[in-house]
Order: sequence, then C-alpha cells, then structure tokens
Amino acid sequence: MKLAYVMTGERGETDLLLSHFAQACLERGLSVAGLVQTNTETAVAHHCDMDVQVLPDGPVLRISQSLGTGAQGCRLDSSVLETAVGEVEKTLATRPALVILNKFGKQEADGGGFRELIGTCLADGIPVITGVNAMNHPAFEVFSAGLATRLAATAEALDDWARAALAGDADAA
Repeated sequence: MKLAYVMTGERGETDLLLSHFAQACLERGLSVAGLVQTNTETAVAHHCDMDVQVLPDGPVLRISQSLGTGAQGCRLDSSVLETAVGEVEKTLATRPALVILNKFGKQEADGGGFRELIGTCLADGIPVITGVNAMNHPAFEVFSAGLATRLAATAEALDDWARAALAGDADAA
C-alpha cells in the first residue's frame, strides 16, 4: 500500500512540513494533487484561522469559522471541507503522481472528509502522504489496516518515501 503519514508534537508543525514538502515537489516538476493548510494566528488565545490550498494551484479556502470568544466546539466548517474534497477530486482527472493531504482528521475518522478520496487514490496506485494527530491515529490505523508507513517528520523522510513509492519500490512504499 502506498500510504504514508507523519505525526508531530507541535501545533501547526505537520501543516508546515507538508506545505513545504508540497512546494518542493512542485518546484521539482512533480505532478502533485491534494490539499495543504496554512494557519494564521488570531487575537483569540489558542485559535487560528485555517486556510487550505488545493494543489497544485487551486483555490484557497477558509475551513475555520469564528464561533465567538466563549465557544468550545469544533471550529471546522465541514461544508467548506466538503467543497475542498470536491476541488481535489477534480484534480485527480489528470492522474497526479502523488497526493498530499494535510490531515486524516476527525471528519475522516468519522467516515467523511477525504476518506473515500484516499481509498480511490490507493486503489488507482497513486501514493498518498497525509498527517495524523494522536487523537485520530487509532481510527487511521483501522482505516489503513495497519499497512500505512509512519515517516519521521522530516523533509528528507517524506522525499525518500515519495521517490521510492514513485519508483515502485514496494519495500519503501
């Protein structure tokens, strides 16, 4: 299975890592599809605006919503996430070499979000790299049947895995 993931300990670190990796792939001329996230800090403590860009050069969408200062619930705007899924699906028509997705999050853990798209890519032999946090890791392990490769959270590890997956190296992928 050509599915790999990274986990980091710091808030926003996975987003930065995958965003930089996607940019490096595009600069090398690699055909990449997927979604990367940018977080912009706000005046509200522990909150940020979450924007995603559809790869390779698609729209930027704000997936967070402001719920007010006293809100405790999830700030993800799930309707915008589903729009993002649709935008990424459109890019698969050109059969990218690699798909990078910012995260296998709660929506995917619950059976939605990019879950079906990931399965389609894997069935079509398109390698996928995503981020996973500790909370959603158990659901990701079930989804991947434990066959996904955990990578060190470094640009080199991502690059090495992607090159091996694209070369058809089953041991690395």
